[in-house]
Amino acid sequence: MRRSLYTPEHDAFRSAFRALLDREAVPNVDKWEQAGTVDRDFITTAAESGFLGFEFDPEYGGLGISDFRYNAVMTEEVVRSGMAGDTFSMQNDIIVPYLRDLTTDEQKQRWLPKFTRGECVTALAMTEPGAGSDLASIRTSAVRDGDDLIVNGTKTFITSGATCDLAIVLVRTGERDGRGTSFVVVEAGTPGFERGRPMHKIGRKAQDTAELVFTDCRVPAANIIGEPGRGFGSAIANLPRERLSIAVSGVASAAHVLDLALDHVRSRVAFGAPLADLQSVRMAIAEMHTDIQVLQHYVDGCVEALGRGDLTADDAAGAKYKATDLQWDVVDRCLQLFGGYGYMEEYPIARIWRDARIQRIYGGANEVMKDLVGRAVVTR
Repeated sequence: MRRSLYTPEHDAFRSAFRALLDREAVPNVDKWEQAGTVDRDFITTAAESGFLGFEFDPEYGGLGISDFRYNAVMTEEVVRSGMAGDTFSMQNDIIVPYLRDLTTDEQKQRWLPKFTRGECVTALAMTEPGAGSDLASIRTSAVRDGDDLIVNGTKTFITSGATCDLAIVLVRTGERDGRGTSFVVVEAGTPGFERGRPMHKIGRKAQDTAELVFTDCRVPAANIIGEPGRGFGSAIANLPRERLSIAVSGVASAAHVLDLALDHVRSRVAFGAPLADLQSVRMAIAEMHTDIQVLQHYVDGCVEALGRGDLTADDAAGAKYKATDLQWDVVDRCLQLFGGYGYMEEYPIARIWRDARIQRIYGGANEVMKDLVGRAVVTR
């Protein structure tokens, strides 16, 4: 079924971005996997081409474009390129709203131009060893000391944590009877701020993930973004966009993997005929194709809802869990169609399979997403 989400302008943007990936990313995928991170030169090149922070106003180096369809285009092309990383989704889809909507003019002048030039890789530090999807349980604290905050605590599983130049950290600041939380920006090089080494993960090896440790870390109170004591509310407000980003990635991955499997079953001969001649194979293809088509239109509808400003938290949560559940199902079934070849690292399906597993965990575990949707439905 034909999609109606994109315009010719989005198609032109897609072609330009894919050309960048083919030229600068695809030849380096294996090198980045071994290094555990994407080259900074690539990030700078992407920024010079206008692919970082394009939602920011032109005075800060952006393009003034606020249309999540462009973000979705980038996510889809990253998936299809085989570049296993969260560089663009993390910076553009997740970080941008915090820096665009919560910062003062003075803070924007300090940080946004560096972001759009690719000089400032940014991390969002919310998850803690004892507080994953349950953000209300964070313990990292920031105590006021004159014009400064003294930050103590540990954040874990932080995307871009090992290489970030700036971390947006959710801390407990104690307003409202001790329940208040705030977002504070901590810059690399601040005494007491330690970035851990990249963690060794099952998949997504080219994306660094690390622990951040704050030990009597003195940060100017002027680095608080948003309303003090209302950090949790700001996080909740931005989570639907983050979860939609993951949903876009999930359904794009499922569609891409199905294309790879189709090429394989058409050419792979077993018992004197292509695998595609087997009825069981065709039935599996039919099920996966139809499921992807149905979910693609739901996710596209969520993208349109975000553009209108009426994407609900439960709709985004539903898109996130359903897309990533489907992604895993399709990737696993397609690997089976490849047989032993699917288990070999030189085949893209193997890398996609291991990279897909985290999708049902980060951004809010799928069990939490289902509970969020269920509560919304029963209380209507």
